[in-house]
Amino acid sequence: MKLQPLNVEGLEFFFREHYAYLCLVSLAIVKDSDVSKDIVQDFFISYWERRNRVNLTVSFKAYAVRAIKNLSQQHLRNITKEESLIQELSYSRNINQEHTEKPSNRQVLYELVNKLPESRRKIFISYVVYGQSYAEIAENNGVSVNTVKTQMKRAYRFLRTEANPDILYLVVLKLLEN
Repeated sequence: MKLQPLNVEGLEFFFREHYAYLCLVSLAIVKDSDVSKDIVQDFFISYWERRNRVNLTVSFKAYAVRAIKNLSQQHLRNITKEESLIQELSYSRNINQEHTEKPSNRQVLYELVNKLPESRRKIFISYVVYGQSYAEIAENNGVSVNTVKTQMKRAYRFLRTEANPDILYLVVLKLLEN
């Protein structure tokens, strides 16, 4: 059985004796002095919590060096995982922002339809949304069938000039449903 710190005085002695060297071991791997100090301190805290379960087969220094190397390498792996996760989240957030910043085709269509004059909008919605025939729309609005046809032509012309092809595709799909 190798000498190991089992009480506070023993741990303090090993800490003072090996702290600087263990920080250098960690620093050689993680390349950050603050991180290396944290790793060494965490090692001593962890060791203290497990001191009664640790059975050293090598010197405390050899055990500590191996543990510090492992903890330092684990830290680098965790950093790599965190960075890739951050990149994924950033990419995902950028995609979501693009989707939220760009209004959907439906939103654009609703905005365009709302720009139509009131009577034209009412006729267009009756035909596209409610699936009414030109004759039904004419009867409900007290206008001739030719007026309905003219208003529909003007609505389509406006949408063709103002909307992109994807939005017109939505209108066509809606018409095909009826």
